[in-house]
Amino acid sequence: MKEMRTIFITGAAGYVGAMLVDRLSQLDTVGTIIGLDKEPVPDLIRHNPKLVYLQANTSDAGWEKTVSSYSPNVVIHTAWQIREMYGNQKLQWKWNVEGSDKVFDFAFSTPSVQKLIHFSTVASYGAFSQNSLDHFYMEDEPFRKSKYLYAEEKRIVEEHLKEKYETTKKGGTSCRVCIIRPAAITGPRGRYVRIRFGLQSALSGTLRAEKSFAYALVSAMVSFVPVTKKWLRQYVHEDDVTDIVTLLTLEERENAYEAFNLAPPGDAVLGKDMAAAVGKKILPVQPWMIRIVFYVMWHFTRGKIPTASGSWRGYSYPIAVDGSKITRLYGYRYRVQSKDAFVKNEGRYKVDVIPS
Repeated sequence: MKEMRTIFITGAAGYVGAMLVDRLSQLDTVGTIIGLDKEPVPDLIRHNPKLVYLQANTSDAGWEKTVSSYSPNVVIHTAWQIREMYGNQKLQWKWNVEGSDKVFDFAFSTPSVQKLIHFSTVASYGAFSQNSLDHFYMEDEPFRKSKYLYAEEKRIVEEHLKEKYETTKKGGTSCRVCIIRPAAITGPRGRYVRIRFGLQSALSGTLRAEKSFAYALVSAMVSFVPVTKKWLRQYVHEDDVTDIVTLLTLEERENAYEAFNLAPPGDAVLGKDMAAAVGKKILPVQPWMIRIVFYVMWHFTRGKIPTASGSWRGYSYPIAVDGSKITRLYGYRYRVQSKDAFVKNEGRYKVDVIPS
């Protein structure tokens, strides 16, 4: 009989975190899931019998004692303040960087923890003008400093994780580390159930359902799809993400430190593909135009429209990654291609009625 696992998931109320609670709780080999988030427990997992829910921030004091009492075997760190907090970068640093440090320290100092899975991002490879549509970043290529705070904080946190791992390894740590670097995660739950102010909702026009001037303004501005010459996106389906994390949670390899880009093989999604998917025509623009619009909208709406400093680069220059490592090492085959993930209503969280 296989040992029952106890799993600790940070960011359990978030998009990915809640799906992981839902997915992992269905496994017979998982006994208890401790979920931690600063937000209340979401409907998707509210009545989950395997869930112990703690409403707290990872940067808070005291949660470690409660979580350690359950002797978790696996720690999955998804908690993150993704949208830059307008005028409050100090608090954001505390939540993201200091909070992550506390999670890593907990994982490496708790004897029961055998594995730490940390969610990073492909954005930290850096969106720069010299990037090519034909170059696909591999996991051994270094992250680059940028002015996009989301990517920069993720880069710094990975540095901290590596340093902590190397330090504890010298002391004989047995905790295995897996770093997940996903491309843009999407799927029915992301598009229709958790409608957020993001690229897909803006381009598709679903922001019109929001009753605010800022949302109405953006919807009007994207009656065409602005496209720069080198703009592309890679999408990974939400089901693939949860299945890959499930695989890494259950696998039993020797102590190691590994990073995995998550992006299906095949063509990336170009600007013309996005326009076609939402039934609109393209409007060719230059990166400097995107930069000006992003700057104005960021400050005019005081961050309500998430066009923070440096984010214009991701709309202007490509970051394409090779996500084949998970296939080579574990035989995992992506179920959904990038373009299909962007447009199709399929998967575990398929909706019967698509919101208009």
